[in-house]
Amino acid sequence: MSGSAVYTIGIPGQKWGKKEKETWLSKQSIKRSYQDEVVTKIEKLKNQFDIATYGAISYDENKYPLYVITSLNWDETKPTVLITGGVHGYETSGVHGALGFVSSQALNYTNQFNLIITPCISPWGYETINRWNPNADDPNRSFYENSPAAESAALMKYIASLNTKITAHIDLHETTDTDNTQFRPALAARDATVHDNWNIPDGFYLVGDTLNPAPDFQGAIINKVKSITHIAPADGQGKIIGSPLEQEGVINYPTSKLSLCIGFTQATYSTTTEVYPDSDNVTDEECINAQITAITAGLDYISEKNNHI
Repeated sequence: MSGSAVYTIGIPGQKWGKKEKETWLSKQSIKRSYQDEVVTKIEKLKNQFDIATYGAISYDENKYPLYVITSLNWDETKPTVLITGGVHGYETSGVHGALGFVSSQALNYTNQFNLIITPCISPWGYETINRWNPNADDPNRSFYENSPAAESAALMKYIASLNTKITAHIDLHETTDTDNTQFRPALAARDATVHDNWNIPDGFYLVGDTLNPAPDFQGAIINKVKSITHIAPADGQGKIIGSPLEQEGVINYPTSKLSLCIGFTQATYSTTTEVYPDSDNVTDEECINAQITAITAGLDYISEKNNHI
């Protein structure tokens, strides 16, 4: 069934205009606190990392500053790794996985890597538990020049200002039951298109880059995450969310063409993690630990590879 057939905003077959987007926005509400749940954790890291803001979201600049955490001993001779969380604000373990990595593991890697962590790219989305921003734009389809999404534009501008090569980019996400019940129906209604629901994978998986799949890198992450949570199986057609399985727990997307977050950095190693928090077989803590393990597994793989060069 297409989402547009069941969504309550708009006229089926007609794309949303300003009125429909305003109606959608009027139905959103604050459900949790970015300040209490994210910013306070970032501020506790000030003695061990450089903490800065790279902008603020114009919907409320005082309420939604955008934070970046970087390693103190920056050295241009070391590879630089970007870890992004909360591109989709509703994907909770992405935000807290990034923060958990910084607080528990990052110092183990600062001698080998320059680390850049943006734990919550979409703070309004975090507070309202949304995939979109207030303008009904999806930040993870908006990483391109002159982006309409302030969240995406701010990150791209900041990374460009560093004038440094990004060796690895790990973007932390979730696939949830609400993808089918809320977000894909809304997308179909907004764009006046058909988005058939897909089977929500029960387990962890990765999305690599079709043009630069880095299969050994992806496989190393999957092998480590297995010890934390179960890996999503393919469906009856050998696919995960509509894409062919490349190896256990890994599919590939044309990330630059789709304007995904991992596409804009053109990193040698890039991956998008996908955790399934609605599974009966996981806890919130396990979801966060799976994200942390994915990061450390990726860094361990790069470190070992560099040591053999």
